[in-house]
Amino acid sequence: MKERIITGVIAALLFIGVTVYGHLPFALVIIALAVIGIHELLKMKHISLLSAEGIIALLLTLATVIPQDWKEQYLGSFTGSQPIVLAMLLILVVTVITKNRFTFDDAGFVILSSLYVGYGFHYIYETRMLEHGLPILFFVLFMIWGADSGAYFTGKSIGKTKLWPVISPNKTIEGAIGGIVTSIVVGVICYFTDFVPFTLNQVLSMALIAGIFGQIGDLAQSAFKRHYGVKDSGNLLPGHGGILDRTDSWLFVLPLLHILNLLS
Repeated sequence: MKERIITGVIAALLFIGVTVYGHLPFALVIIALAVIGIHELLKMKHISLLSAEGIIALLLTLATVIPQDWKEQYLGSFTGSQPIVLAMLLILVVTVITKNRFTFDDAGFVILSSLYVGYGFHYIYETRMLEHGLPILFFVLFMIWGADSGAYFTGKSIGKTKLWPVISPNKTIEGAIGGIVTSIVVGVICYFTDFVPFTLNQVLSMALIAGIFGQIGDLAQSAFKRHYGVKDSGNLLPGHGGILDRTDSWLFVLPLLHILNLLS
Protein backbone atom coordinates (compact mmCIF):
# COMPACT_ATOMS: atom_id res chain seq x y z
CA MET A 1 0.00 0.00 0.00
CA LYS A 2 2.85 2.39 0.87
CA GLU A 3 4.46 1.79 -2.52
CA ARG A 4 1.12 2.37 -4.26
CA ILE A 5 0.56 5.67 -2.46
CA ILE A 6 4.08 6.96 -3.11
CA THR A 7 3.90 6.03 -6.80
CA GLY A 8 0.46 7.60 -7.14
CA VAL A 9 1.51 10.87 -5.52
CA ILE A 10 4.69 11.21 -7.60
CA ALA A 11 2.93 10.32 -10.87
CA ALA A 12 0.06 12.71 -10.12
CA LEU A 13 2.38 15.61 -9.30
CA LEU A 14 4.42 15.08 -12.46
CA PHE A 15 1.34 14.77 -14.66
CA ILE A 16 -0.38 17.80 -13.12
CA GLY A 17 2.78 19.87 -13.47
CA VAL A 18 3.35 19.11 -17.15
CA THR A 19 -0.38 19.45 -17.91
CA VAL A 20 -0.56 22.88 -16.30
CA TYR A 21 2.52 23.99 -18.25
CA GLY A 22 1.19 22.56 -21.53
CA HIS A 23 2.93 23.40 -24.81
CA LEU A 24 5.70 21.15 -26.16
CA PRO A 25 6.46 19.25 -22.91
CA PHE A 26 2.81 18.20 -22.60
CA ALA A 27 2.71 17.08 -26.24
CA LEU A 28 5.89 15.03 -25.79
CA VAL A 29 4.56 13.41 -22.61
CA ILE A 30 1.31 12.45 -24.34
CA ILE A 31 3.24 10.97 -27.27
CA ALA A 32 5.48 9.05 -24.85
CA LEU A 33 2.44 7.69 -23.01
CA ALA A 34 0.95 6.53 -26.31
CA VAL A 35 4.19 4.75 -27.24
CA ILE A 36 4.24 3.02 -23.84
CA GLY A 37 0.55 2.18 -24.23
CA ILE A 38 0.94 0.47 -27.61
CA HIS A 39 3.99 -1.38 -26.27
CA GLU A 40 1.88 -2.69 -23.38
CA LEU A 41 -0.83 -3.96 -25.71
CA LEU A 42 1.64 -5.59 -28.10
CA LYS A 43 3.40 -7.24 -25.17
CA MET A 44 0.10 -8.88 -24.12
CA LYS A 45 0.02 -10.47 -27.58
CA HIS A 46 3.74 -11.35 -27.40
CA ILE A 47 4.56 -9.00 -30.28
CA SER A 48 7.90 -7.23 -30.07
CA LEU A 49 7.91 -3.50 -30.70
CA LEU A 50 11.04 -4.06 -32.83
CA SER A 51 9.39 -6.63 -35.12
CA ALA A 52 7.97 -5.62 -38.51
CA GLU A 53 4.41 -5.68 -37.16
CA GLY A 54 5.52 -3.84 -34.02
CA ILE A 55 7.14 -1.06 -36.03
CA ILE A 56 3.99 -0.69 -38.17
CA ALA A 57 1.91 -0.47 -34.97
CA LEU A 58 4.27 2.14 -33.54
CA LEU A 59 4.24 4.28 -36.69
CA LEU A 60 0.45 4.17 -36.95
CA THR A 61 0.14 5.10 -33.28
CA LEU A 62 2.48 8.05 -33.80
CA ALA A 63 0.62 9.13 -36.94
CA THR A 64 -2.64 9.29 -34.99
CA VAL A 65 -1.45 10.66 -31.65
CA ILE A 66 0.61 13.65 -32.77
CA PRO A 67 -1.05 17.08 -32.58
CA GLN A 68 -3.13 18.19 -35.53
CA ASP A 69 -0.89 21.15 -36.33
CA TRP A 70 2.13 18.81 -36.41
CA LYS A 71 0.32 16.58 -38.87
CA GLU A 72 -0.39 19.52 -41.15
CA GLN A 73 3.19 20.78 -40.89
CA TYR A 74 5.13 17.53 -41.19
CA LEU A 75 2.80 15.08 -42.93
CA GLY A 76 1.18 17.44 -45.39
CA SER A 77 -1.58 15.67 -47.30
CA PHE A 78 -0.63 12.33 -45.74
CA THR A 79 -3.22 12.59 -42.99
CA GLY A 80 -6.73 11.41 -42.20
CA SER A 81 -7.36 7.86 -43.34
CA GLN A 82 -4.21 7.57 -45.48
CA PRO A 83 -1.85 6.39 -42.68
CA ILE A 84 -4.50 3.87 -41.62
CA VAL A 85 -4.86 2.48 -45.14
CA LEU A 86 -1.09 2.25 -45.59
CA ALA A 87 -0.65 0.50 -42.24
CA MET A 88 -3.45 -1.91 -43.12
CA LEU A 89 -1.79 -2.84 -46.42
CA LEU A 90 1.66 -3.17 -44.87
CA ILE A 91 0.44 -5.38 -42.05
CA LEU A 92 -1.25 -7.66 -44.59
CA VAL A 93 2.06 -7.86 -46.44
CA VAL A 94 3.56 -9.15 -43.19
CA THR A 95 0.98 -11.96 -43.11
CA VAL A 96 2.17 -13.02 -46.58
CA ILE A 97 5.90 -12.73 -45.86
CA THR A 98 5.58 -14.76 -42.66
CA LYS A 99 3.54 -17.41 -44.50
CA ASN A 100 0.61 -16.77 -42.19
CA ARG A 101 2.63 -17.23 -39.01
CA PHE A 102 1.43 -13.69 -38.36
CA THR A 103 -2.27 -14.22 -39.04
CA PHE A 104 -5.14 -12.05 -40.23
CA ASP A 105 -6.42 -12.02 -36.65
CA ASP A 106 -3.03 -10.74 -35.49
CA ALA A 107 -3.16 -8.04 -38.16
CA GLY A 108 -6.56 -6.90 -36.92
CA PHE A 109 -5.23 -6.74 -33.36
CA VAL A 110 -2.31 -4.53 -34.42
CA ILE A 111 -4.44 -2.04 -36.36
CA LEU A 112 -7.18 -1.79 -33.74
CA SER A 113 -4.69 -1.45 -30.89
CA SER A 114 -2.81 1.32 -32.68
CA LEU A 115 -5.98 3.31 -33.39
CA TYR A 116 -7.36 2.78 -29.88
CA VAL A 117 -4.20 4.03 -28.21
CA GLY A 118 -3.24 6.67 -30.77
CA TYR A 119 -6.58 8.42 -31.05
CA GLY A 120 -7.28 8.02 -27.34
CA PHE A 121 -4.16 9.94 -26.32
CA HIS A 122 -4.57 12.36 -29.23
CA TYR A 123 -7.86 13.58 -27.80
CA ILE A 124 -6.29 14.06 -24.39
CA TYR A 125 -3.88 16.50 -26.01
CA GLU A 126 -6.57 18.16 -28.13
CA THR A 127 -8.68 18.74 -25.00
CA ARG A 128 -5.80 20.53 -23.30
CA MET A 129 -5.33 22.73 -26.36
CA LEU A 130 -8.95 23.95 -26.38
CA GLU A 131 -9.85 27.44 -25.19
CA HIS A 132 -10.11 26.99 -21.41
CA GLY A 133 -8.55 23.60 -22.10
CA LEU A 134 -6.78 23.23 -18.76
CA PRO A 135 -9.91 23.41 -16.55
CA ILE A 136 -11.91 21.43 -19.12
CA LEU A 137 -9.40 18.56 -19.11
CA PHE A 138 -9.27 18.43 -15.34
CA PHE A 139 -13.06 18.73 -15.20
CA VAL A 140 -13.38 15.55 -17.27
CA LEU A 141 -10.65 13.80 -15.30
CA PHE A 142 -12.27 14.79 -11.99
CA MET A 143 -15.52 13.18 -13.13
CA ILE A 144 -13.71 10.04 -14.29
CA TRP A 145 -11.77 9.79 -11.03
CA GLY A 146 -14.95 10.49 -9.09
CA ALA A 147 -16.78 7.72 -10.93
CA ASP A 148 -13.91 5.31 -10.29
CA SER A 149 -13.81 6.13 -6.56
CA GLY A 150 -17.59 6.15 -6.25
CA ALA A 151 -17.87 2.75 -7.91
CA TYR A 152 -15.16 1.30 -5.69
CA PHE A 153 -16.51 2.53 -2.35
CA THR A 154 -20.17 1.91 -3.21
CA GLY A 155 -19.34 -1.58 -4.40
CA LYS A 156 -17.32 -2.29 -1.27
CA SER A 157 -20.07 -1.09 1.06
CA ILE A 158 -23.34 -2.25 -0.54
CA GLY A 159 -22.38 -4.09 -3.72
CA LYS A 160 -24.04 -7.51 -4.06
CA THR A 161 -25.09 -8.00 -7.69
CA LYS A 162 -22.20 -8.82 -10.00
CA LEU A 163 -21.94 -6.50 -12.98
CA TRP A 164 -19.90 -8.63 -15.40
CA PRO A 165 -18.17 -11.43 -13.49
CA VAL A 166 -16.68 -13.06 -16.60
CA ILE A 167 -14.65 -9.90 -17.25
CA SER A 168 -14.25 -8.32 -13.81
CA PRO A 169 -15.51 -10.46 -10.92
CA ASN A 170 -15.24 -7.72 -8.28
CA LYS A 171 -17.39 -5.09 -10.00
CA THR A 172 -21.07 -4.81 -9.02
CA ILE A 173 -24.15 -3.12 -10.45
CA GLU A 174 -24.53 -1.13 -7.23
CA GLY A 175 -20.94 0.05 -7.58
CA ALA A 176 -21.49 1.05 -11.21
CA ILE A 177 -24.55 3.11 -10.24
CA GLY A 178 -22.57 4.68 -7.41
CA GLY A 179 -19.87 5.64 -9.89
CA ILE A 180 -22.34 7.31 -12.22
CA VAL A 181 -23.94 9.24 -9.35
CA THR A 182 -20.53 10.38 -8.09
CA SER A 183 -19.58 11.57 -11.56
CA ILE A 184 -22.77 13.65 -11.71
CA VAL A 185 -22.11 15.10 -8.25
CA VAL A 186 -18.56 16.08 -9.24
CA GLY A 187 -19.81 17.63 -12.48
CA VAL A 188 -22.52 19.65 -10.70
CA ILE A 189 -19.99 20.92 -8.14
CA CYS A 190 -17.73 22.07 -10.98
CA TYR A 191 -20.70 23.79 -12.62
CA PHE A 192 -21.82 25.72 -9.54
CA THR A 193 -18.25 26.79 -8.76
CA ASP A 194 -17.87 28.13 -12.33
CA PHE A 195 -14.93 25.81 -12.91
CA VAL A 196 -15.92 25.26 -16.55
CA PRO A 197 -17.78 27.38 -19.15
CA PHE A 198 -20.61 24.91 -19.82
CA THR A 199 -24.35 24.95 -19.31
CA LEU A 200 -25.91 22.67 -16.73
CA ASN A 201 -27.33 20.44 -19.47
CA GLN A 202 -23.88 20.09 -21.02
CA VAL A 203 -22.36 19.27 -17.64
CA LEU A 204 -24.98 16.63 -16.90
CA SER A 205 -24.49 15.07 -20.34
CA MET A 206 -20.72 14.96 -19.90
CA ALA A 207 -21.06 13.60 -16.37
CA LEU A 208 -23.25 10.75 -17.60
CA ILE A 209 -20.78 9.92 -20.37
CA ALA A 210 -17.83 10.07 -17.97
CA GLY A 211 -19.65 7.91 -15.43
CA ILE A 212 -20.89 5.30 -17.89
CA PHE A 213 -18.20 5.11 -20.55
CA GLY A 214 -15.36 5.59 -18.10
CA GLN A 215 -16.44 2.33 -16.49
CA ILE A 216 -16.87 0.69 -19.89
CA GLY A 217 -13.31 1.72 -20.75
CA ASP A 218 -12.13 0.09 -17.54
CA LEU A 219 -14.09 -3.07 -18.36
CA ALA A 220 -12.62 -3.14 -21.88
CA GLN A 221 -9.13 -3.05 -20.41
CA SER A 222 -10.10 -5.81 -17.98
CA ALA A 223 -11.35 -7.86 -20.93
CA PHE A 224 -8.00 -7.44 -22.74
CA LYS A 225 -6.06 -8.55 -19.69
CA ARG A 226 -8.30 -11.49 -18.91
CA HIS A 227 -8.20 -12.67 -22.53
CA TYR A 228 -4.41 -12.52 -22.66
CA GLY A 229 -3.92 -13.85 -19.13
CA VAL A 230 -2.16 -10.87 -17.57
CA LYS A 231 -2.86 -9.11 -14.28
CA ASP A 232 -1.72 -5.63 -15.33
CA SER A 233 -1.04 -4.01 -18.68
CA GLY A 234 2.50 -3.25 -17.51
CA ASN A 235 4.69 -2.59 -14.48
CA LEU A 236 5.84 0.97 -15.09
CA LEU A 237 3.89 2.27 -12.08
CA PRO A 238 4.63 0.07 -9.04
CA GLY A 239 1.41 -0.77 -7.23
CA HIS A 240 -0.70 0.62 -10.08
CA GLY A 241 0.27 -1.48 -13.10
CA GLY A 242 0.89 0.04 -16.51
CA ILE A 243 -0.05 3.22 -18.32
CA LEU A 244 -3.19 1.67 -19.83
CA ASP A 245 -4.32 0.56 -16.38
CA ARG A 246 -4.36 4.22 -15.30
CA THR A 247 -5.74 5.78 -18.48
CA ASP A 248 -8.21 3.20 -19.82
CA SER A 249 -11.23 5.35 -18.92
CA TRP A 250 -9.67 8.46 -20.47
CA LEU A 251 -9.21 6.67 -23.79
CA PHE A 252 -12.96 6.07 -24.00
CA VAL A 253 -14.42 9.24 -22.54
CA LEU A 254 -12.39 12.04 -24.15
CA PRO A 255 -12.70 10.83 -27.77
CA LEU A 256 -16.44 10.34 -27.27
CA LEU A 257 -16.89 13.85 -25.86
CA HIS A 258 -15.10 15.28 -28.91
CA ILE A 259 -17.11 13.15 -31.34
CA LEU A 260 -20.34 14.44 -29.74
CA ASN A 261 -18.99 18.02 -29.84
CA LEU A 262 -19.69 18.46 -26.13
CA LEU A 263 -16.35 20.14 -25.45
CA SER A 264 -16.64 22.87 -28.09
